[in-house]
Amino acid sequence: MARTKKGRDIHGVFLLDKAQGMSSNAIMQRVKHLFNAKKAGHTGALDPLATGMLPICLGEATKFAQAMLKADKRYLVTAKLGERTDTSDADGKIVQIRPVNCDLNAIHSTLPYFRGELLQVPTMFSALKYQGKPLYEYARQGIQIEREGRPITIFELKFIDWQSPFLTLEIHCSKGTYIRTLIDDLGEHLGCGAHVTMLRRLAVADFKPTQMLTLAKLEAMKAKLPAEDFSELDALLLPIDSCIAHLAPLHLTAEQTHAIQFGQRVKFENSQNLNGQVRLFTSDNYFLGIAEIDNDIIMPKRLVMYAKME
Repeated sequence: MARTKKGRDIHGVFLLDKAQGMSSNAIMQRVKHLFNAKKAGHTGALDPLATGMLPICLGEATKFAQAMLKADKRYLVTAKLGERTDTSDADGKIVQIRPVNCDLNAIHSTLPYFRGELLQVPTMFSALKYQGKPLYEYARQGIQIEREGRPITIFELKFIDWQSPFLTLEIHCSKGTYIRTLIDDLGEHLGCGAHVTMLRRLAVADFKPTQMLTLAKLEAMKAKLPAEDFSELDALLLPIDSCIAHLAPLHLTAEQTHAIQFGQRVKFENSQNLNGQVRLFTSDNYFLGIAEIDNDIIMPKRLVMYAKME
């Protein structure tokens, strides 16, 4: 017999301002505990060295976490030039030291090479899987795996500061971009090597940085509340569909809602000329899930289980 999961049926997205040092999974488990949620998941890990925005999905919001993995992201990064490490960040071992002979003009001349569409070979110290195991497990055993380059897009690579040997940049990038690898490649292009010493994720998709809260503040809020009172914490949660806010909304009639909730395809008058994926809502604005629109047919794809029946 399957065990019943402990915790509350609470649904939404919590925007965590991750502190340095903890793993994304460890901090996600802590947030899950504070909310006493049955189910939780994060939307793309940050390295222990990194800080900043980590959206954590609770309950039915976990069904849409994949959308955040595919979303654009923005980072602030500081690199130390002249030193290359085995992990391409300050948590690794220094494997090469070279003089920093580049100046500000050389840096500005190099940055255009790392804008636009690129082919990036992921670092061995990544969570990408090979034969069912993350690459970092092979790396820790000293095993090198042949990796293919993956297409990424650097929408913006903005110079912020240069205080030799430290270079600070702001990066707006597509999904799958490894900032550590980008910095390592940039250091090689400059002929001196480089590694990440500070990395902060500023934004994920359209989430606002002002909506973030640290774990320490969340813990302080919960400590002031009675054991079974989660009202102030629940008020921090963003709606389930905030993960997919880029999708057009479509409101259904009571009859359409009933059919959709039973997984049926529904014919409708496509007056908005919708196409592709949409967010579905009841007539009184309860979120139902996502569907695929094909001409005048609504095909349910992923539905939430809490939605109100009309």
